Amino acid sequence: MSDCNNYNLVPGRRDFLSKTAYGLGAVSLASFLNPASVFSGTANETGHGMLGSTHFPAKAKRVIYLFQSGAPSQLDLFDNKPLLNEMNGEELPESIRQGQRLTGMTAGQRSFPLAGSQFSFKQWGETGSWMSELLPHHSKIADELCFIKSMYTEAINHDPAATFIQTGSQFPGRPAIGSWIDYGLGSDNENLPSFIVLVTKGKGGQPLYSRLWGSGFLPSQHQGVQFRAGKDAVLYLTNPPGVDANARGRQMDYLKKLQEEQFEKFHDPEIEARIAQYEMAFRMQTSVPEITDTSDEPDYIYDLYGPDSRIPGTYAANCLLARRLAENGVKFIQLYHRGWDHHSNLPNDIKIQCKETDQASVALLIDLKQRGLLEDTLLIWGGEFGRTNYSQGKLTTDNYGRDHHPRCFSIWMAGAGVNKGYTHGSTDDFGYNIIQDPVHIHDFQATLMHLLGIDHERFTYKFQGRRYRLTDVHGKVVKDILA
Repeated sequence: MSDCNNYNLVPGRRDFLSKTAYGLGAVSLASFLNPASVFSGTANETGHGMLGSTHFPAKAKRVIYLFQSGAPSQLDLFDNKPLLNEMNGEELPESIRQGQRLTGMTAGQRSFPLAGSQFSFKQWGETGSWMSELLPHHSKIADELCFIKSMYTEAINHDPAATFIQTGSQFPGRPAIGSWIDYGLGSDNENLPSFIVLVTKGKGGQPLYSRLWGSGFLPSQHQGVQFRAGKDAVLYLTNPPGVDANARGRQMDYLKKLQEEQFEKFHDPEIEARIAQYEMAFRMQTSVPEITDTSDEPDYIYDLYGPDSRIPGTYAANCLLARRLAENGVKFIQLYHRGWDHHSNLPNDIKIQCKETDQASVALLIDLKQRGLLEDTLLIWGGEFGRTNYSQGKLTTDNYGRDHHPRCFSIWMAGAGVNKGYTHGSTDDFGYNIIQDPVHIHDFQATLMHLLGIDHERFTYKFQGRRYRLTDVHGKVVKDILA
């Protein structure tokens, strides 16, 4: 039955109770918990989220997550394994594999020849962090980075793995990390969304679905907002021809009144969420064009990020835009860069990926640091799982591919609250199994929340009779990486 028909119904016993006894009880309880937000699961008027304040002092005020979709090969970038070069072409020992699960793409292979990296490794910085020749710019900031080389996941295919690391579950429908943070901590800028998504334009690779930045069962106003390259950064944000700002403002006022009347009748939290989204969209008509126009950036900034930074929608341009968003109070900025799924032709294709991302990733860190933002910004770089130490398909003298490998992979973090120049965890000499300090996806998420001042076990949302959290039913803070 439609909402319009519901208006004509005579209130029944359940309606009476919900609007009197139960309703008054809800008002009373809400006045203690969060006076500014009684019936809804929305942020209050001051911009604070439902937590009101952090559980403990936060080291990070914001997060920039550089997600490398497709899973970069840790064995060709960060995890140096000379033994693979020494045993290049020899069979992966069964004592190392131990019958572990394979994808359908290599399960039928009769041979699993070890593939040493074709790229040389060197230690950089005072702390001697290992990095491949593919990342010359990364070598300049080695002492700023905190590597985790013992990440692991249960997911072995891209979609569930990306969904897992972004939402805490392999199954679609849970809120993204940015949505949890927006819901809990609110916004520092009422004119911009607290959770913004940037996707490199024109890159092929694994599909990226909007549910990766969706709000799941949280109020819809907490979903990520995708900024696109081009004239209209946010779809349907500009006024149609013949409608000016004043007319749109009057329309918004009337619309808000109608929605408020509907809320008074039904007390549906999504109605308030809808009002908040309309109002945000109206304010964004001015703020979005201003912040996405980077023409006022000096030449030395473009030179820092590289020539691609002048081309809207590139990874470099998005990194530059991420810094501008961070400056303007956006709490969670998510970048997606596809193209890392190298099942074949890895030596050539990974060069392209590194050329597109190496300089800009480092430039973002340097830019944040020179503006005093790195000390309270958490910067993250990594994919959804790792790559195998054996070749998928035929191994030749100058070519190989690597299949999915959930057992171990590498990411790096930098900035607020993490140890500089530190490497956490290690894998065996074959780069196949973790032998020290494993870090599960939920451990990573718990640590991220901790740096924002949130206790991941206490931050929950009740849905369909159960209390959910980002880390689901386990996960611990990785204290060794904390500064």
